[in-house]
Amino acid sequence: MNSENKNDFKRLLHTMLPLVLAQLSLMGMNVMDATMSGHAGPVDLAGVSMGASLFMPVTASFTGILAASTPMIAQLLGRRRKQDIPHVVRTGMALGMLLTALFALIYFLAIDQVMSFLSLDSGVARIATVYLMLMIGNLFFQTIMFPLRALIDTSGSTATSMKLMLSALPINGLLNYMFIFGRLGAPRLGGIGAGVATVCTAAILFGMFLWVIFHNSKYMAREIFSDLTTPWSDWKEYFTVGIPNGLSILMEAGLFGFIIIFIAPFGTVAIGAHQSALSFCNLIYVLPMSCSMAMTILVGYEVGAENYERARKLSRMGLKLTLCCAFLTAAGTVLGRNAIADLYSEDPQVIRMAGRFLLYGAAWQLFDAIAAPIQGILRGYKDTRVPFLLMLIAYWCVALPVGLFLDHVMGQGVIAYWRGLDSGVGTSACLMVCRLLIEERKWKE
Repeated sequence: MNSENKNDFKRLLHTMLPLVLAQLSLMGMNVMDATMSGHAGPVDLAGVSMGASLFMPVTASFTGILAASTPMIAQLLGRRRKQDIPHVVRTGMALGMLLTALFALIYFLAIDQVMSFLSLDSGVARIATVYLMLMIGNLFFQTIMFPLRALIDTSGSTATSMKLMLSALPINGLLNYMFIFGRLGAPRLGGIGAGVATVCTAAILFGMFLWVIFHNSKYMAREIFSDLTTPWSDWKEYFTVGIPNGLSILMEAGLFGFIIIFIAPFGTVAIGAHQSALSFCNLIYVLPMSCSMAMTILVGYEVGAENYERARKLSRMGLKLTLCCAFLTAAGTVLGRNAIADLYSEDPQVIRMAGRFLLYGAAWQLFDAIAAPIQGILRGYKDTRVPFLLMLIAYWCVALPVGLFLDHVMGQGVIAYWRGLDSGVGTSACLMVCRLLIEERKWKE
């Protein structure tokens, strides 16, 4: 490896590793909410889990829309047009407020119908309803914070964001302890307390991000907040790049959530095994997802600077790194599948079935190591419309129909849906490779 490649590799790791830790911190907060709510009682756990499940597609798709800020800022940095960055950040924050207002409107218009449709126990429904109402506040702070985090990350300070996200983990744990169990003078709210803790943590985290950008002149905080103008050109770019990206995430996350409807008829063992295996696969997905985020930053900068060959080299380096990690995690998943399943359940039937599911989860890891980084690379080029259509094809035109065919026609049972998901993620990887080659050729020309 020559000196230039070594520098690029160090740059990749310097950008990616803090993102991995930051994402693990976010996942840790979600796990903490569920486990601490579970100690308050089964009804509290069910209410928080249901509310979190309903909220997850919303926050995933909305942050996907706001993720347009990353390539927009990265390309401006590459073009040496820093003076335009405050407008992008300010527009992103305004868009975050608009998205929060949209979620609040949908909540107040539809929450009663949603809870009635789900036919939940009254106690579970009450906790889920209040939890989702509290998530309006959480979404507000998360969405207006996202452009600030994008600014810090694209400025080469992913380690700063990592430190802030990691510091939020113990804060969330302390607030959960206070509001769920009524400690340190706080009221005992049970599962609802997890929602209160989440909102408070988001508000504190937003305050910490504000403190950072105001104490370092390179983040141009005064320029961001000294004016209220949000150019239409920035709004248009957010919609053009962000909405297809948000819909792509919704296509993927939506199917992985929707598939439980077809698994549920196979009984509680199948549901438990599915949730256990899926939880572990989501944990491993942090690696390719973090590489995807790093690729958007690095490729976006090089595209903005018109260093297209450098962008291509960084893309290949990111793909190789993620694939190497995926081979290791996939091998570990296959060899240790029963031990992994044992972490989630003590039921021998659940462990056996989850271990079987994890064999297919290992294949996901290899396919995701290709598809996820390429999505990030394409975002760096601001190419999101075609990838959205490719995700729609892969997940809803391949994965789901294959799962239904293998179950209802071939009689393969619950395993059919994991095979269907494998086919969808594999199709996504193939389509993304083709799209990347086309996009790189276009920019090279």
